[in-house]
Amino acid sequence: MTDPLTPDQPSATSTQNDALNQASSGINSAASALKNGAVEGASESPGWERATLERLAFASLTEQRLARRWRNFVRLAWLAFLVFVAWYALSQSGQPQDSSTPHTAVVEIKGEIASGAEASADLIVAAMRGAFEDNGAQAVVLLINSPGGSPVQAGIINDEIRRLKVKYKKPVYAVVEESCASAAYYIAVAADKIYVDKASIVGSIGVLMDGFGFTGLMDKLGVERRLMTAGENKGFLDPFSPQTEKQRAFAQAMLDQIHKQFIDVVKAGRGARLKETPETFSGLFWSGQQAIELGLADQLGSLDFVAREVVKAEDIVDYTRRDNVAERLVKRFGAAIGEGSVRAVKSMPGLR
Repeated sequence: MTDPLTPDQPSATSTQNDALNQASSGINSAASALKNGAVEGASESPGWERATLERLAFASLTEQRLARRWRNFVRLAWLAFLVFVAWYALSQSGQPQDSSTPHTAVVEIKGEIASGAEASADLIVAAMRGAFEDNGAQAVVLLINSPGGSPVQAGIINDEIRRLKVKYKKPVYAVVEESCASAAYYIAVAADKIYVDKASIVGSIGVLMDGFGFTGLMDKLGVERRLMTAGENKGFLDPFSPQTEKQRAFAQAMLDQIHKQFIDVVKAGRGARLKETPETFSGLFWSGQQAIELGLADQLGSLDFVAREVVKAEDIVDYTRRDNVAERLVKRFGAAIGEGSVRAVKSMPGLR
């Protein structure tokens, strides 16, 4: 809200407009004098041209000076605004302080699980450590809504959950919203119990490596692929080169190994609760109700239900680490500088 201006307190815009009007009046006066002088000619005193030009020049300089001051004022105002936004964002981004008040700690796992994403191992592990270290946290709830992602990132999170449970002797519960598939389920099985909605999507215990092959199309179009490598298998994932049976078998063996790691983690996490069938580890996924029947989940329940009925601490404190406004601005600024540097390097003349 802006305070009303009194006659004794003119706004910056009014001051600038008044100054610009005065400068424009001076220019108009100088132009009129120049015109009148041209008409009257010899009737004027000697040196009238010089005086008129001086008036015109001074009026133009005054106008430029006022415009420059206004631009500087606007830039400083924007700078002050950005500094305030950054300060406010940083002041609001701190994690909850250690408290003796009993509460349920929540860490969200949403979106793709990948390095650099909001559901990366770095952010999730840091959030979990903060939750476990808080004396007031009676339990940690992983609020999951993710289609999966990197098995490496999921493995790091799974290992850390099991380590923290042993160290702090606190229970961990997973609460599934819309989906908990693939790498997300890899994380969820580290929890003591998994709660789902009856329509949640759960499962997809499998591994994939996808891509395209264009070799046949290139032959029809008469396009020749020119790929040079050092190492006979260096380019075996190239979509424009044919894949040999040896390369396909190598990739399949690697996928099978990662799949077995996934299966072992699920069996270790679910134990006797898992009702294994031939489709359990086939990559299929099920509704929340079906997941309970198959032993992939324990029972129906939401975050509020778990906090109220299971943890017995209705107060919910979110420990999720997120990029705040200031951090996003810094990342974008750094990316812009990096892009500018690359462009500058590319524009440099090469040796001939």
